[in-house]
Amino acid sequence: MKSPSQPRDRGIPEATVARLPLYLRALHGMAERGIATVSSEDLAAAAGVNSAKLRKDLSHLGSYGTRGVGYDVEYLVYQISRELGLTQDWAVAIVGVGNLGRALANYGGFVSRGFRVAALVDADPEIVGDTIAGLNVEHIDELEAVIKRRGVSIVVLATPAAAAQEVCDRVIGVGVTSILNFAPVVLSVPEGVDVRKVDLSIELQILAFHEQRKAGGPLMAVDGQ
Repeated sequence: MKSPSQPRDRGIPEATVARLPLYLRALHGMAERGIATVSSEDLAAAAGVNSAKLRKDLSHLGSYGTRGVGYDVEYLVYQISRELGLTQDWAVAIVGVGNLGRALANYGGFVSRGFRVAALVDADPEIVGDTIAGLNVEHIDELEAVIKRRGVSIVVLATPAAAAQEVCDRVIGVGVTSILNFAPVVLSVPEGVDVRKVDLSIELQILAFHEQRKAGGPLMAVDGQ
């Protein structure tokens, strides 16, 4: 089973890899508005980074722009997409089709970015057999067979926390090495398996901290003082 290709081994820093999707999103927006070329300053502003960092990031891709002109938007979209492995089609399975899983299944932005939701899996007999976003929800007992049959490369976990590790172990056992985890739990995985965690509650807590600071709320004591 193939796995999403990592950016080519050119010594690209992980921090740069994490920013490439930001640049790509900004570039797609520019392309949709008919913008053919963009300066490093304008692209950096659209992506929320400084221009020096952007130029250094893009130099890892062999893209330096043209002095006085900037970057060709269409070609830069291609370069970044190629580096991220988005010039091919990645089959995705969503495991856990509750409210979050349904929302992800119905999200139309995946296809345009190189990701195709190929399978929906759940344990609830009242959900199994439903049709969501044109896909039949299949039973968790068939998980391994579904992954093999649909050629799934990436699994999205939207299960309850208590079920996440077991499902994770099962999909790894059938060859999946790329997992996006929405369950509020830290997964234990072997070397060679990539897990990206999305925890909305943690993000909200961080925002609450900043809101409290802006409102002049109390600061925590340091070292018991």
